[in-house]
Amino acid sequence: MAYLDKRLATGEEPLRREHQHWFVLAADARYAFVAWILAAAVWLLSGALPAEIRSALGWIIVALVIGGLLYLGWQILRWQNEEFVVTSRRVLQTQGVINKQVVDSSLEKINDAILTESIFGRMFGFGDLEILTASESGISRLRMLRDADGFKRAMLDAKHELELELSGARPMPGPAIRTGPPAQPAPAPAPDPAPKMSADEITRTLASLADLRDRGAISADEYEAKKADLLHRI
Repeated sequence: MAYLDKRLATGEEPLRREHQHWFVLAADARYAFVAWILAAAVWLLSGALPAEIRSALGWIIVALVIGGLLYLGWQILRWQNEEFVVTSRRVLQTQGVINKQVVDSSLEKINDAILTESIFGRMFGFGDLEILTASESGISRLRMLRDADGFKRAMLDAKHELELELSGARPMPGPAIRTGPPAQPAPAPAPDPAPKMSADEITRTLASLADLRDRGAISADEYEAKKADLLHRI
């Protein structure tokens, strides 16, 4: 949605978008169906009544039909404007037609995600996704999410990519290939000293590196080399 795209940070890219299952829309629009059933019942019963009463009941039928349509349209707008998005940095939930609300959870703070699928959820392609974070605020439960399993995989993949980027294990892209005569090489600048880091920053970074080493994303030698480099920055 354009509203959410304008609120992404610089360099942040949306990776996966999803809505709740249309069963949620049908449940929220139940009063529209009730109004139409009442309109049909009144229309059937009005045939045996006098003409002046039928005229008054006709206006009631029209009001029930139009009111049901307006209520259904409003629920469709609410359903379309409630969206769940995985980006390269966060998981976001946006809702509201006129008054907007955006709730987000940083991928760094997500510890785990619990997927619950009932037998009907597996049949019709929806489930509940509970997100466990290190913070009390943020997104906690995504109810009746469409393709919840795919959304969970996209979220965990984005978290893994972010951990690799923050730890320095993800290599930077190489320079673009240029055509034409080679340019004269510029004199190499003197290397900058390694930036200083606080003890808390180094502890968090080492924990992330240890997790990547345990999962096989980096080797033990790479872990030890990065550890030695970090300890020199204290």
